[in-house]
Amino acid sequence: MKLRASLLLLIFATPFFLKAQTSTQLPAGEIKQGLEALNVVGSVLYIAAHPDDENTRLLAYLAKGRKLRTGYLSLTRGDGGQNLIGNEQADLLGLIRTQELLAARRTDGAEQFFTRANDFGFSKNPEESFKIWGKQQILGDVVWVIRKFRPDVIITRFPEDARAGHGHHSASAILAREAFSAAADPKQFPEQLKYVKIWQAKRLVWNTFNFGGNNTTADDQLKIDVGSFNPLLGKGYGEIAAESRSNHKSQGFGSAKQRGPAIEYFSPVAGAAAKQDLFEGIDQTWTRVKDGQEISRLIQEANAAYQLTDPSKSVPALVRILTAAEKLSDDYWKTEKIKKIKELLVAASGLWFESYAKQAQYALKESIPVNSQILIRPGNSIVLSEVSDLVAPPPAAQSNQIINIQSKISADQLSQPYWLAEKHAIGTYTINDPLLIGYPENPNLPKITFNFNIEGKIISFDRPVVYKYTDPVKGEIYQPLVIAPPVTATLAEKAYVFNGNQPRNFAVQLNSFKDGSQGTLIPVVPGGWKVSPEKIDFNLAAKGDQELVNFTVTPAGSTGSGTLSLKIQTGGQTFNRGLHIINYDHIPVQTLFPLAEARVEQVDLKISGKKIGYIAGAGDLIPQSLKQIGYEVTLLSDHEVLNTDLSGFDAIITGVRLYNINDQVKAMQPKLLKYVETGGTLMIQYNVNSPLKINDLGPYPFKLTRDRVTEEDAKVTFLAPEHQVLNYPNKITAKDFDGWVQERGIYFATDIDPKYTVVLSMNDTGENPSNGSLLVASYGKGKYVYSGLVFYRELPAGVPGAYRLLVNLISNQNTK
Repeated sequence: MKLRASLLLLIFATPFFLKAQTSTQLPAGEIKQGLEALNVVGSVLYIAAHPDDENTRLLAYLAKGRKLRTGYLSLTRGDGGQNLIGNEQADLLGLIRTQELLAARRTDGAEQFFTRANDFGFSKNPEESFKIWGKQQILGDVVWVIRKFRPDVIITRFPEDARAGHGHHSASAILAREAFSAAADPKQFPEQLKYVKIWQAKRLVWNTFNFGGNNTTADDQLKIDVGSFNPLLGKGYGEIAAESRSNHKSQGFGSAKQRGPAIEYFSPVAGAAAKQDLFEGIDQTWTRVKDGQEISRLIQEANAAYQLTDPSKSVPALVRILTAAEKLSDDYWKTEKIKKIKELLVAASGLWFESYAKQAQYALKESIPVNSQILIRPGNSIVLSEVSDLVAPPPAAQSNQIINIQSKISADQLSQPYWLAEKHAIGTYTINDPLLIGYPENPNLPKITFNFNIEGKIISFDRPVVYKYTDPVKGEIYQPLVIAPPVTATLAEKAYVFNGNQPRNFAVQLNSFKDGSQGTLIPVVPGGWKVSPEKIDFNLAAKGDQELVNFTVTPAGSTGSGTLSLKIQTGGQTFNRGLHIINYDHIPVQTLFPLAEARVEQVDLKISGKKIGYIAGAGDLIPQSLKQIGYEVTLLSDHEVLNTDLSGFDAIITGVRLYNINDQVKAMQPKLLKYVETGGTLMIQYNVNSPLKINDLGPYPFKLTRDRVTEEDAKVTFLAPEHQVLNYPNKITAKDFDGWVQERGIYFATDIDPKYTVVLSMNDTGENPSNGSLLVASYGKGKYVYSGLVFYRELPAGVPGAYRLLVNLISNQNTK
C-alpha cells in the first residue's frame, strides 16, 4: 500500500521524465529563459512510433522558443531496430534507445513518454501492428498520456496511409486521431478516471514532411518558420535539433547543425483548424487559470527586474511566485509550475545539494549509507532545515562551505527497468501496475528529501541517490544506483543448440552483491533431459565475489526443445535472475537482471569445414552462435584481411552492414574475391542499400533494395531445390523455416546477374514474390553468397533451421 500511495503522488507531483542530473545548475541566460516560460500556460504533445521519429527541430522550437510544456510520445522503445554500435538486439536495444531518447529530450527541452507497445520489427501496414500490439490496449495508453499531459495541441509525425512508410508509423497517426476524441469521452477507458480527468485538446495536426523522396508538404498548409535564433541560449533551433538528434548513436543519426530559416508544414486532422498559428484560439496566459492574475503579475515583475549578472537577486521574487502558485486551485498547472519554480530557485540561488551512495551496487533489503553534500552560496537567505533518513543531527550549514550529512535508506526494490520486470509477449510489455505506463524510467527511485528555509519559507526538494566517482580520463561520472538480488546466476547465451544427443557443458557466472552469500544453484532442464550435477553449492565470502561453476546437460527422451532455467537458493529465499550490464560512453550504465534462463534446442546438424574467418560489421552475435556448434571462429581485423593469408579458412563471413560502415572494404574487397577465386567460400550478410562504401558487393553485378519480408512465417519456395546450399551437408526442407522470429529477410537484391543462382522466393501477404533474399554464385574455384536472410536474429534465438541453412551456405564445397 505504501508503494501504491507513492505512485499516486507521482502522477501529480512529478514529470514523467526524471532527469539524470541531481542538482539544478543553469547559466544566467537559461534561468531567464525559465522565468519567461513561467508566464506561458500551454502544452503540446508530439506523437510518433519510434525513438528518432520525432522532429527535434520542432520540439526545440516549441519548448525553448514558444516556451510551452512540450512532450514526445513514442509508442515503442525501438526494440526491433538496427544497432550500429554493438550487438544488442530486442529488449536490450530498446533500453539503449530509451536512454538515447532521454538524452535527446535533455537537449531539446521536451519530455518523454512511452506506451506498452513493443517494436516487434518492420511492419508494412497498421493492421498488422494493431493485431500484434492489441489496438485497444495501446489506444488506452495513448489516452492515458493525453489525460495526464493535457496538451492543447497534438501533432503527429506521420499520416495514416502508406506514405508513412512503416506500419508502426501509420498506426501512430491512427491512434493519435482516435485518442484525440477518446480522451474527452468519459465512457472510454473509465478506469483511468480514478486518477485523471477527461481532456479535449483543441486540435490535432499532421506535421507534413519532405524526405525519403516523399514530399507531403503543400503551399496551402499552415507554415511556421522554426529556424530562428535564441539569444538567451546562443543557438538556433536547428543547432539544438542537431545536438538532440545526434544522441541517437545506435542508429547512426549524427546530424549537421542547421542555421537560418526552416519552414515546418502542418495539415489539419481533427478539432478546430488553424490558419495562421498552431495555437490559434488557445489562451496561453494565466487568465486561463482561476485566480491566475496575481501569479502572472509577480512573474512579469520578476522578469522585468531580472539581472543577468546576479540571478540570485530574483530569489525573493521566486519565493513570492511559489507562494502564489501554491494557492492555485488548478492542480495541473499548480503542480507543473511549482516544479519549474523550485528548479529556478535552486539555479538562481546557486544552491547545490546532492546525495550519493558509497558504493555502486547494493543487495535487496540492505541498508544503504548515503552521503549528502550541501553548499549554500553567499548572499542568499537560505538555511538548511531538515534532511530525511538522518543517522545523526546535521552540522550547521555555513555560507559557501560544503557540509556532509549522513543518511541511511533501505534497498527495497530491484533497480530493474519496470517494463522488463516480467516476461512479455511479442507485441507488448507486461506492466502489472497501470500507474507506471508512460514513464520512460522507473519513477520510484531511492531519494533523499531536503527542506530549506528560503526567505522565511520552508521549501522541500528531492534528490535521487546516485553513485558518483572520478574517472582519471573522463572526470566526474554519475551513474544510477544499482539494487540487485543477493546473488545472480548468468548464462552466456539466450539460446543453446545441441547437435543430436551430444551433451553440452554450461558455464554459469555467479555474482554476489552482499557479504557472506552461501547457497545452492539448481539447474532445471526440460522433461526427460539430464543434468549433472543436479545442484551446486556455493560460498561467496564478500560482496563483489564471483565464481564460475559448470554443469553438463544431455538431451534425452522425446522432448526436442524447452527452457533451461536456474534457481538460486540463498538466505532462505529463492532467486532466479542473471546479470547484464550495458556500458556505452553516451548513456548511463544500464544494469538489468534478466531471468536466469535460456532456450535449448536439439538439432539434427551436419557440419562441413571447421575454420571460419569473421569480419565484424555493425555488430551481431553470429560468431558466438557458430562457436556453439563447434566451429573455430577467428575475428579478422581490417589489417589481418589485407595482410595475412586467408586460404586457411574454410569460409569467411562478413558481419551485418560491413559495407555500410567500414571505409576499408574498398581495399579488402579484391582480397576477399581473390580468396573466393582460389577456392574459398565468402558469405556477405545483409547491408542497407544506401549509403554503401562500394557499389559492387559481389563478383557479378546486383543491386540492393529496401525490399523485405516481415512476416516471420511467410511461405518460402525453393527455386533451386537441387542446389548444394539446400542439400549439403544438411537436407533443407520447408520445416527449416518454422519458428523464425521477427522477420524472414531484409534488403533483398534486384537486377541480379544471371551468373547468380536465386535460391529462394518469399513474400508477405498480398505482395508479389521476391527472389532476392539469397544469391549464390561460383567464382573461380570458390563460392560467393549474398544473404538478406536475418541470420543475425535467428541464430541467437536458437532457431534450428537457421543453423542448418547457414551451415550449408558456408560449407566448403563448390556450387553445382
